[in-house]
Formats: sequence, C-alpha cells, structure tokens
Amino acid sequence: MSQAVMNGAAPAAPRKDKVETPFRRFVSEFAESKVALGGLVVFTAIALVAIFASVIAPQNPYDLAQLDIMDGRMEPGTVGGAGFTYWLGTDDQGRDMLSGIMYGLRISLMVGAGSAFIACVVGASLGLLAAYAGKRTDTVIMRLVDLQLSFPSILVALMILAFLGKGIMNVVIALVIVEWAYYARTVRGTALVERRREYIEAAQCLALPTHRILFRHLLPNCLPPLIVVATMQVARAIALEATLSFLGLGVPITEPSLGLLIANGYEYMLSGKYWISFYPGIALLITIVSINLVGDQLRDVLNPRLKK
Repeated sequence: MSQAVMNGAAPAAPRKDKVETPFRRFVSEFAESKVALGGLVVFTAIALVAIFASVIAPQNPYDLAQLDIMDGRMEPGTVGGAGFTYWLGTDDQGRDMLSGIMYGLRISLMVGAGSAFIACVVGASLGLLAAYAGKRTDTVIMRLVDLQLSFPSILVALMILAFLGKGIMNVVIALVIVEWAYYARTVRGTALVERRREYIEAAQCLALPTHRILFRHLLPNCLPPLIVVATMQVARAIALEATLSFLGLGVPITEPSLGLLIANGYEYMLSGKYWISFYPGIALLITIVSINLVGDQLRDVLNPRLKK
C-alpha cells in the first residue's frame, strides 16, 4: 500500500497530457524557425500599421489643408514651420514621408492581397476542373496556362494597363490575369493525384454533384501547396504593383503606393535628396522579405519532404 493511502490522503489524480491537434502541431513546427516567426511578427506589424494608417499617421499626406509647400524636401529629423517634426523628411510637395509610407503600405497590401485572392479563386477552380474533367477540358486549360506562363508577367501587365489605363481596379485586373496560371498548375498537379483516391471514387458512386466533389472533397486536400503558392504570390503581386507604379502605369497619384513614392523621389536622388525614395524602398523590401520568410517556412511545414 502506498504511503499516501497509509497516511489517509487521497491519491493524486493521474496527469493528463494535452492532446496534440493538427493545428497545435502546425504552430509548433512553424515556430521552430525563429527567422520565419520574426518575419510573421514583422508582417503583422506592417499590416496593422497599414490598416490603422489614418489613425496613427502623424499627417494625412494627401489632405491639401495639412501641407505646406515651404516644407518641401526637408531632411529627416527637421522641424517644419508649424513645429511639426518630419522624422523621415518630406517630399517635394512637403508631405511627411513617414505618413506617406503608412498610407502607401495600405494601398500596396490591398492591391497585392486582393489580386492574389481573386487569382487564387480563379486559378484553383480551373485547376480542379482540368484535373477532374480531363481530356479536352484539361488540354484547353493547360494550353492556356502554358501560353500565359510563356510571356514575362511584367510585359503582360504593362500591355493590359496600357489598354485599361491607371487605377487600382485596373491594376488588380492586370495582376489577376498574370497570376492565375500559377494557381491552376499547382492545383491541377495535386488534384490529379487526389482524384484517384478511394474517397473520390466513393463520392462518384454516390452520384454527388460535380461541384460538391470538387470543392467539398477534392479542394481541401489540395490546400497545403495552394497556401504556399498564395503566400508567395502576395509578395510577388506587391513587387509587380510597385514596378508598374514606378513606371507610371499603376495606381493614380491621388492614391499612391510604395512604388509611386519611390518614383516621386527618383529624380532627386542625384541631388542628395535620397530619403524621398530610400525609405519607401526600405519599407517595400522589408514587406516582401517578411512575406517570403513566412512562405518558405509554410512550404517546409506543409511539405516535410522539402525540409533540409
């Protein structure tokens, strides 16, 4: 008899170990990379700054009532005429660069995430249809994918915007057109393997509708590679949008993104006014790198065969 029972004390209850759920295991494996975890923290901070830019920004850089042309091209840390400190300097119109970056991040993330989401929906749907229908449908869709991927993305986007003109929605449309093929090819490759599984054959024997088989049974098993591609494509879309805006075919000047902020200061670089382009460029670099770090770790977690 144990000592606890002999002394009249109740035996200690057995310790229950926590059940390791798939989500908890995913979080644990993702947190193994401190670099990726840091990238996630940085991107979360950037997203929060972009969302609440109108609240936390020192100035609304696109409200003419708050601008003073006499404060144009002031160096970082300079105090303006009204006693306002420009920590990152100002541009040629007297706009606070720190506030401009906060507002520019909002446009860049909105265009990048929005275009990636729409392209994911379109590409994933066509990829599932190509893998499940097969034969002529598969041939037609994959030839369109091959045709799309044979041209440089930036060239296709430039031609589309040259026809549609400037505007946030036009940029999103152009990015969707150049991005959907990546999702379609990824989903088709995974779906071709999954459609031969027993659960798909069982669903077909039960005469379930095609759309239910595609989106209720087949799509969930294609999500791991799709999530990785979607993460990478967000960073790619932000970079493409910045390039298009820098070339003058992206968002309008009244709603500038980081790319347009960089373009605004390009002509002043040789005169020593580096901060007008430098700080928006650093913000763009940090945003893209943080997203790519998260995407790399997601790839390793969701596909263990790729782990080093």
